[in-house]
Amino acid sequence: MNSRRIFLNTLFASFFALITWLSITPSAAALGGKLPTVNQSAPEFTLPTNTGDGEVSLSDYRGKWVVLYFYPQDFTSGCTLEARRFQQDLPKYLDKNTQIIGVSADSVDSHAKFCDSEKLKFPLLADIDGKVSKAYGSWIGFVSMRHTFIVDAQGVLRETFTGINPAIHSSEVLVRLNELQAAS
Repeated sequence: MNSRRIFLNTLFASFFALITWLSITPSAAALGGKLPTVNQSAPEFTLPTNTGDGEVSLSDYRGKWVVLYFYPQDFTSGCTLEARRFQQDLPKYLDKNTQIIGVSADSVDSHAKFCDSEKLKFPLLADIDGKVSKAYGSWIGFVSMRHTFIVDAQGVLRETFTGINPAIHSSEVLVRLNELQAAS
């Protein structure tokens, strides 16, 4: 029994190492499908949220900028680090009239536990069947890839990030958000 548990833990760790590698490898974008086109309307969606308030649609945020980030799984090291950085910088985003939204294939319950554990104050959406992740070119088999999109207040996709380093990603997004908002 002990050797079986070690084997399963090793298998699980290897799987998520592969997913992490795919998420930060530039060529991984091709694996997830076609990314939506910058300067075109962002793909619309409606998904259930961790807050228990039903569903959230991208159109709910018209009039605000949106940072929409896709990630593989709640409670994994890279995903936790990325979420913590977005939470740490949340006041800066709010000052820029910007909503952070996270999306993965995890359940609403998993998202609720993750938000409670990490004290996240932005919504995480449950894309269990990967439909929205596919629309954003961010789906690989059964998990979302680590991609981020900046959507302007009119619902137009303004930036796409692939090859993400979770430790510094929020800072990179803030820099680009500042540039985009200054230019608009």
